[in-house]
Amino acid sequence: RGRQSREIIDSFVEENPSCQVYMLTGVRGSGKTVMLTDIAKHFRKERDWIVVDLSPERDLLQMLAADLSNRQELLSIFQDAKINLSFLGLGLEIDGVPPITDVSVAVTRMLERIGKKGKRVLITIDEVSGNRTMKEFVSLFQIFMRQDLPVFLVMTGLYENIYELQNEKTLTFLYRAPKMELQPLNIGMIAAKYKEIFQLEEENALQMAKETKGYPFAFQALGYLCWKKKVNWTEVLPEYSQYLEEYVYEKLWSELSAHDRKVMIAMAEADDQKVGTIRAKAGKSSSSFGVYRDRLIKKGIVVATEYGHLDFALPRFREFVWRMR
Repeated sequence: RGRQSREIIDSFVEENPSCQVYMLTGVRGSGKTVMLTDIAKHFRKERDWIVVDLSPERDLLQMLAADLSNRQELLSIFQDAKINLSFLGLGLEIDGVPPITDVSVAVTRMLERIGKKGKRVLITIDEVSGNRTMKEFVSLFQIFMRQDLPVFLVMTGLYENIYELQNEKTLTFLYRAPKMELQPLNIGMIAAKYKEIFQLEEENALQMAKETKGYPFAFQALGYLCWKKKVNWTEVLPEYSQYLEEYVYEKLWSELSAHDRKVMIAMAEADDQKVGTIRAKAGKSSSSFGVYRDRLIKKGIVVATEYGHLDFALPRFREFVWRMR
């Protein structure tokens, strides 16, 4: 993940950045929030960067305005620019200067002054949704970019939520924004970490790592249970399965459509991983099956292991689906 984080950081710090928006997507538990946090931590250490974390469930523009206006290091900048925010309830009042009455105008003025001081603003939003406030904010962010304001955005979200935002007719610029799909972690690196922590033989550590399929939440859960129980990893597998189901898989399953579930069940029941076998088991035509296959792959639940073959991307998900039939 270091390479992907570095790509975003290097892109943002360019003198004339070619991109001001990145979207991180992946299945639940794939490490989106961890990566977002690491990027934010990096920029918080930089003197000329201001990092603002926003919640997608609240008024994003109002939150941004409130955060910027409450920054002690920015107070004198806004006062010198005579930006009166008292009408908006943001506390910054300038005698003899009429107050700004529109929050988007206020944010624009603040960002202009921040840019003139050689500073940049990074906004992070974790787990975006396609709600009204999110769409309105991203639409305004597009205007900020057109005005060459020093503002940057990193968002995380599930595939379907990012897809919904991209398909909003006024937000088509998001199609041009880089979208990083978080892939499984490297099995070799997981094995090395398990070997180091639990003092395992190399082959045993590799088998333990393979049990996670590179899924970050599974990597953490299996390691935590072994550390907690002080036993060999093979002895915690039943509890490991329960962890995966209760904390991730039940929620994943509830978010799938009835047809998606039907394909999943067909995969669990099929005698092999061939697409033809699974499609026949699911009772789908070739064209309709392709739609569900592609969607499940993009969700990070299914992986095309080789041409004409499908498998479950997540550890012990086949067993979970078998029980959910």
